[in-house]
Amino acid sequence: MFLERFINYLQFEKRYSPHTVAAYRSDLEQFFAHLTIGGGTPQSPSEISHHDIRAWMVTLMDEDKRSARSVNRKVATLRKYFKFLLQEQVIDVNPAARVNTPKVPKTLPVVVEDYKLARMLDNETVFDGSFESQRDKLVIELLFGTGIRLAELLGLTDADYNAHEGTIKVLGKRNKQRIVPVNRELSVLLAGYIELKKIQNFDNNLLTLIVTNKGANAYPKLIYLIVQKYLSYISTQKKRSPHVLRHTFATTLLNKGADLNSIKELLGHASLSATQVYTHNSVERLKSIYKLAHPKA
Repeated sequence: MFLERFINYLQFEKRYSPHTVAAYRSDLEQFFAHLTIGGGTPQSPSEISHHDIRAWMVTLMDEDKRSARSVNRKVATLRKYFKFLLQEQVIDVNPAARVNTPKVPKTLPVVVEDYKLARMLDNETVFDGSFESQRDKLVIELLFGTGIRLAELLGLTDADYNAHEGTIKVLGKRNKQRIVPVNRELSVLLAGYIELKKIQNFDNNLLTLIVTNKGANAYPKLIYLIVQKYLSYISTQKKRSPHVLRHTFATTLLNKGADLNSIKELLGHASLSATQVYTHNSVERLKSIYKLAHPKA
């Protein structure tokens, strides 16, 4: 099905991140597996029709209970895959072009209250001087203090922190680098953590910034567990993920008067439309303040 050819295209020509490439591969492998159900598997991409894609969408939504957003992302993968095959003259028609995707209900980004988060991070009874505790604190501080993505956090090395400039170098989507400032408190925490990590005498001496208790590379589930643990101290909401801290970072900046273009650059968004979603949170906040403060509200 020309899968490896497409994956190589994403890796070496489009220069997508390993995380993004893995997502594309997973989506396509799921689709190909669906085609084998019931026999009659298409022998070549040219034999795949829009009916096959629609049938997969029905399975995803009805049987797998996937959300409209999840289904749309998977269909977007197919569109890109068949567009590539069209460019390579493997097929004559893109079957995904005739597929209508389900509407995604508008939802506001989930955030936590920034003052509660700041209070917890400053609480000396929550974090002690141990390596594990300081690492956990750094994870929360980096996600909340810089708005970086989970994959970007895992990709940071000690050398990406510039103590003199007070910045970190982040490798974002499509291997695009950006420089993100860190506040003075976070800068002190970073420097202290790096020194604390050195004296742990880990066998492998990895250059990766965030590591496990044994010095191995940190992994997504570990970061999720850290975030869930500490956000449970200040929030009862169900969604407590690293991305919630990214949303909180952006919403806090917007509420404090930062302009959208600056927030866009800090977040590493490709377009301003992706950043504008945070304006809705600010509007909702203004509405709640108005209802509480105005006698006619």
